[in-house]
Amino acid sequence: MVHRLDLRVYYEDTDLAGIVYYANYLKFIERGRSEMIRAAGVDQVAMRARGMVFAVRRIEADYLLPATYDDMLQVRTRVIAVTGARITLQQAVWRGDLALFDAAVVLVCLTSKGAASRIPADIRQNFGNLQE
Repeated sequence: MVHRLDLRVYYEDTDLAGIVYYANYLKFIERGRSEMIRAAGVDQVAMRARGMVFAVRRIEADYLLPATYDDMLQVRTRVIAVTGARITLQQAVWRGDLALFDAAVVLVCLTSKGAASRIPADIRQNFGNLQE
């Protein structure tokens, strides 16, 4: 299943050349991840109350084409794999039928003290339901 989030490029997202500043793609995919996690039925506020949070462990990103002011973009997020310790996602930013940005993202679970933790079974199940 691919989760989709539509967003518009605002002036604040661009650099002096009028294109989306490269770091903002990471913000765009963060929004896409947050909405996908919510759609999966995972309440991150409740998760934090249980003493756990998700953290990005690794991102491998490819910048393919630029986006510019006022473009309508779509962040597409797919669950690739879910294990006891990590969730692997593929995320991309599209403008129409053109891929602009592509990233492989690995999430891990941390305790409130920052130590690595296994992902609780109920949360793993929610993500497992999203796998293709």
